[in-house]
Formats: sequence, C-alpha cells, structure tokens
Amino acid sequence: MTSPTVHLWRLLKWGRILARHGALQGIERDPNTPAPVRRLVRIARLGARVPATPRYADAFHAIGPAAVKLGQTLATRPDIVGDEAAHDLLRLQDALPPLPYETIHAAMAKAFQRDPATLFASIDPVPVGAASIAQVHRAVTTDGRHVAVKVLRPGVEDDFARAIDTYEWAAAQIEAMGGELARLRPRLVIATFKRWTARELDFRREGASASELADAMTAEPDFVVPKIDWQRTTGKVLTLEWIDGIKLSNRAALVEAGYDLPKLANTLVHAFLRQAIAEGFFHADMHQGNLFALPGANGQGQIAAIDFGIMGRIDRRARVWLAEILYGLITGNYKRVAEIHFEAGYVPAHHNVAEFATALRAVGEPMRGLAVKDMSIGMMLDSLFNITRDFDMRTQPHLLLLQKTMVMVEGVATSLDPDINLWDTAAPFVREWIRTELGPEAAVADRLITDLRTLARIPELVRNIERHFPTPGGAPPEPPMKPIAVLGSGRHVALRYVLVAVVSASASFAAAWLALH
Repeated sequence: MTSPTVHLWRLLKWGRILARHGALQGIERDPNTPAPVRRLVRIARLGARVPATPRYADAFHAIGPAAVKLGQTLATRPDIVGDEAAHDLLRLQDALPPLPYETIHAAMAKAFQRDPATLFASIDPVPVGAASIAQVHRAVTTDGRHVAVKVLRPGVEDDFARAIDTYEWAAAQIEAMGGELARLRPRLVIATFKRWTARELDFRREGASASELADAMTAEPDFVVPKIDWQRTTGKVLTLEWIDGIKLSNRAALVEAGYDLPKLANTLVHAFLRQAIAEGFFHADMHQGNLFALPGANGQGQIAAIDFGIMGRIDRRARVWLAEILYGLITGNYKRVAEIHFEAGYVPAHHNVAEFATALRAVGEPMRGLAVKDMSIGMMLDSLFNITRDFDMRTQPHLLLLQKTMVMVEGVATSLDPDINLWDTAAPFVREWIRTELGPEAAVADRLITDLRTLARIPELVRNIERHFPTPGGAPPEPPMKPIAVLGSGRHVALRYVLVAVVSASASFAAAWLALH
C-alpha cells in the first residue's frame, strides 16, 4: 500500500509542472477551493515562472501518458475545471513521441509468442501514430491485406497503476473536505477514469467494442467501422482493416478532394445520435484525429472511425429521458424537460418543478434558432453549471462520457460546416425515435413482449409449485374443484393464481393483437 507521503510527493511534482504551464491559476483563485488544496497549490508554484495564458493540455502532456488520459477525462467536467480549461484539454489527442521500432517489434513478438514475420508480410517501421497507450504501424498480412497494427507501449500498465493509485487517494482526501467539491464527486471521476483505462489497456476489449459498434450501425451505411483481424489480435496487439481516407481535421484536403462538407457534418451528427439514443452504445472519443472521410460506394462521402478504446453505454430508460430532454429543448417545452429531470432523480424532489423549468428557459431560449458559430458555448455552460448548483444536482455517471462526446461531435461538425444548426439537424431523428419508442405502437409491442415472457415462465412456475406442495403418494383423487373462497390449500390457491395469470396474459395478447390490426 502506497504511503500518504509518496502520494503527496507525486502530487507536488505534478503540481510543479502544472504551475509552470499556468494550469493552477483557476484552482487557486476559485473561492470554492478548500484551504488545504489552495495551500498545496501555492507550495507547488513557488518560484515558478507562470505564463499569462494557461496551457492546460501542454501541462498534462509534460506529466506523462496517464496524465494525458486524465486530462481527457477532465475535459468532460468543465464544472470542475472550468469551461476554458475543459476546452483547452480537448486538444489532448494523444500525440506523443514514438518508441523505436525495435522495442515495438519485441513487444509484438512477446504478445504473439512468435515472430511477427509469420503473420505479416511487411510492417512499416515508421509509425502512423503514437499515443499515450499505444502506437500504430501500417502492415500487410501474409494473405495480402493492408491493416493497421496497434501495439501497447511496454511498461504503460505499471505507469498507469501508480498514477491511478495517487489519483484515487487525492480524490478521497478532497471529497472528504465536503462543500462544493463533494457535490462534484471527484472520486466518481477517478473511478470512471480507472474503468476507461482498464478497457483501453486490453485490446481484445477494444476489438470487441469495434465489432459491436459495427453491428449496431448497419442502419447508418455512411458511418464505417473497420473490421477486426481476430487472428492477429491479442490483449496487447490489435490488428484491424486499414482505413485509407482523409482526416476530418484536414479541411483543406477535404475541400480539394471535392467532399460535401455539410453532408459529412450531418452524417456525423446522425451517426452520433443513432449510437447514443437509438443503440445506447457510442464511440466516446470522436475527435477529428479519429475520424476519416472516405469516397464511399455512392460517391457522396462516408465517415470512418478508429480507436474504440473509450466507449459509452446508456440504458434504455436513460435514453428515453435523454431523447425527451433534447426534444424538449429543441421545441422549447421546458416544463417537460424539468419534469423529466425530477422523474429521473437528477434534481432532488424538494425543489420546485416550475422554478427549474424557468431556469432552463433562461439558458435555452437565447440559443434556439442560432447557428453554432453564433452561440456562446462558454456562457451557456456557465449558466447550466449555475443551475446544477442552485438545484443541488449531483453528477450522473452515465452522462459523463456523453457530455464529452457531444462537445467533440459539435466541434467536429462545426469545423466542417460553420453554419450547421445542431438543433435543426437533430430534431427529425429525435422526433422519430421518440414516436417509435414512446408512441402507441411501441406501448402495444412492449405489452406483448411482457405478456409473452409471463406466459413463457408459467411452466417453470407450475413446477416450482409442485416442488413446494407435493401430492402425497397414494392419496385418493382430489374432490371436484370448489369455489376459490373455501379453498385452503396453498397449492390450490397458487395454481389458481397461475390460471388467472394465463387468462390475463391471453386477454392482453388478444387485445394487443386487435389493436395492431
């Protein structure tokens, strides 16, 4: 077990780097910062030359790979780090100096437990990308396919384990101080970060995520997920189909190649909505470096995604709430949006629904009908965070990744089409999904499914009753059935409940069938 002294030493060392990049100014000036944390910050910046403009992303890069990933997590929490820091942290796209190819080749041989030459006809020793966890090389398989090979950096697991140990300790100390930081739940932030990292460090999980997303996105043919080469994939090496396209970050090349940028922007927004709302499983790292434009079979342009280490899930109930919230904001139905927040438990019950609706209106109305380029995202976020404080809203774990991804998708979409109106783009999809999921047809279908499941459980229920109320051996035949009111046998009563269930389920099934026809 690591001692508190070691944790404090690491924090001071990292704090020193943050101070040199001006990244501690906001913490020191924030009135909500606890006094012990403010003292530690002042010690860390003693003698440091603090720049006028903070460079948050550069600071996390300087600390190391685990800090890069932590910075990406904090980019989802402007309520903790401020919207300026969160926006700058979005620059953390894992660009790090590559390791020598000899080191990577040895790591591949160890992972495959054989010479990589038996699996690949050639491997380009110059990486196409180097990140905090892995680096990627282009290769050709022995059967002639062009693939990308992603290799885990040797020693990265131990580095992350040490860093996360200190992050957990620090979060526990801060949350114990109470006040505003306790409401923001820093321990939850680190727990989420730890869970993401565990997934990213196992490339079989990443391959499975890519495969699952590909299955989920069959309804969006313009969103492409590369195929996984499972025969050349292990926990530390991931091999997948090579994507030969133009990064969405290279706008000039996209224009030169003749791509319809507004169409690409719409494709991206619709793909994200389908993942997050319709499927409940979404790519949570959709920055420009992970997205490519492809010509596509129809010549109209497709978007391909890579890097499936960070994925998000939302259950159906939360997706229904999310869709209703989005549609309510789109249509200006703030009362319904407020009611959903109370139904979901996002706002404590002692607050007033009407007051919350008015607060939402104050944020939403100035933004409706505007192109994203005309919106003040910083001002909107600041207003939303004030609402969360005023109404005692706690952080919702399942929304952390979603918040981050929405900001990313918005940024990429507006870089492609500065005039895009995300409300107008999202409205048809959200409206149709709500009609499909919450309309009368969906209600009937849900009832049918529930009743059919009830019918399917009846044989097992009967067997359970017979086990608990066995018929004595050699007993005379039971007398004719008596009215339920005079029956005392537990077995008889239970069997009648079964009969009632069968009749009820059958009646519901018939009513539902008639409703559909």
